[in-house]
Amino acid sequence: MSIGLTSAARAALLAQVQDIYARLALLPFEHSCTGLSQCCRFRLTGRTPFLTRGEALLARQAARSSGKKKLPPAPDGSCPLLSPDGRCSIYAARPFACRTHFCDAAGGPYPRKLVRDLIHELEAVDQLLGGRGGMGLPAALKWASDQTP
Repeated sequence: MSIGLTSAARAALLAQVQDIYARLALLPFEHSCTGLSQCCRFRLTGRTPFLTRGEALLARQAARSSGKKKLPPAPDGSCPLLSPDGRCSIYAARPFACRTHFCDAAGGPYPRKLVRDLIHELEAVDQLLGGRGGMGLPAALKWASDQTP
């Protein structure tokens, strides 16, 4: 592993990311994701979520668990984590940006003041993993794939 952490240290950092996701779910902000996956069509929307390294590792781990060994870019520019039926194959482990719904159909983004502290925590985990800030989802997943045998 090129990030120079023990397996236990890496697992602890991924647990921190999961805890951040759990605390995000408790925030008093209503969204109504209908699962249409319109926001997952990056070329169509012109938006791509950015992931920290911790999120990328967690997403890659979830993708492998769901049976996705390789994550080639989709020809139509969609998220490579979509299943053949157009649903997120890692919904429970989806990245923070997907959870905070940059998707207008789900009600738009969370107010920044509600999520600022959680973002800072994700960035702190990112730094511990050698990162310097978020990466676009495709690049983040490629980096995560390079980190796992």
